[in-house]
Amino acid sequence: MSVIAFAMNGLLAVLLIVALGFGWRLERRLKALRDSHEGFAKAVKDLDQAAARAEQGLADLRAATDEAAETLAIRIERAQALAAQLDERISRPPPPRPEREAPPPAPVRGRVDEVSPAAERRLKAEDFERLLERESRLPAGARPTLSAPSAPSETPRSRARVDDDLFDGPGDPPRPGPQSRARR
Repeated sequence: MSVIAFAMNGLLAVLLIVALGFGWRLERRLKALRDSHEGFAKAVKDLDQAAARAEQGLADLRAATDEAAETLAIRIERAQALAAQLDERISRPPPPRPEREAPPPAPVRGRVDEVSPAAERRLKAEDFERLLERESRLPAGARPTLSAPSAPSETPRSRARVDDDLFDGPGDPPRPGPQSRARR
């Protein structure tokens, strides 16, 4: 072998070692690129799932808003009907009250325990009126106050049921006409 062949083989070996170094560095960079690509793909997948959850949340929110709007519209209709009914009752003149009612008929002897229901009702109404008159004559500080029985603690759900009861009228309430809106 000659020196030229030996030099050429040496140069070829050095070039192969340099190519091996470049290949090794390229492999490391490609591995880092693959890892970052996998991380990016995972991030895109997570973002896609989050977007799907957000869309579902928006759809649920939209449905809840529509349901609340329907419930509110029903409550407003009921309130308007009850307001019209109340306006009608307020505008109607009160029935005339007699100044003094005749005393109840005396029970027949021998039948003390039998009192007609109408007479019993009149007595109760008269007693109630006397009580109201007596209370109106008392000074404000001397009026008796009734203590309410201990009520269970109120929760938002129980409060909602009470609110629903506020809008329940007797039977089917009449629909408000155009005159109820004109008064406002």
